[in-house]
Amino acid sequence: MQKKFFMFTLAVLAMTGCRTTGRPPMPAAVVTPPPQERVAEAQNPGSLFDPDGATMLFADARAKRVGDILLIKVVETTLSKSKASTTADRASSMDLGVSAYLGKDKLPLIPGATVGPDSLVSAKSTSGFEGDGETKRESSLTTTVAARVTRVLGGGLMEVVGARETRVNGETQIVLVQGVARDRDIDADNTIMSTSLAEARIELYGEGVLADKQRPGWLARILDNVWPF
Repeated sequence: MQKKFFMFTLAVLAMTGCRTTGRPPMPAAVVTPPPQERVAEAQNPGSLFDPDGATMLFADARAKRVGDILLIKVVETTLSKSKASTTADRASSMDLGVSAYLGKDKLPLIPGATVGPDSLVSAKSTSGFEGDGETKRESSLTTTVAARVTRVLGGGLMEVVGARETRVNGETQIVLVQGVARDRDIDADNTIMSTSLAEARIELYGEGVLADKQRPGWLARILDNVWPF
């Protein structure tokens, strides 16, 4: 009995250790080429010109090269609502009979058909259908993520990828943003709105005790996948 319990415990631990969290990989850092060597002061004696800092006086500080950093202001608000209502009714009736026929009490060529107040054929049908449906979904996300330019495309387009991971009291919150940005949409303070990104992918998820408590256990998920009913 103890051996069976030990084997069952090992199987549970193996299944628990092998389960995946579903967390997508964090974007890898973009390796940028090292900056050019600064001109030594001995080679430029008596000059007030600083080749490393003077460019900031007139150069555009917005991201435009691979490895440059820009701030993405994530302001996403989604509201979707759909409602449908359908009503259909149908009623039909048929009543056939002969109350008088040349003073005769029977109709010719129709066996068993009699003349009188009784109907020869009487039929009635009624059908009705009514359906209502409504769906509503609302979400809102506001944050700022620093992203790096991973590739410069033609026509002033750039691929940007950024992620931010925050851990508080054992709870991890991860924000992932990536998409294609236009250089003309980048403001003078080197920021861009998430609504200006093409092919945008924005993810927000968490890990920790609270995230684990918001989903069923591994055994319940396995039974839910294999249960045929």
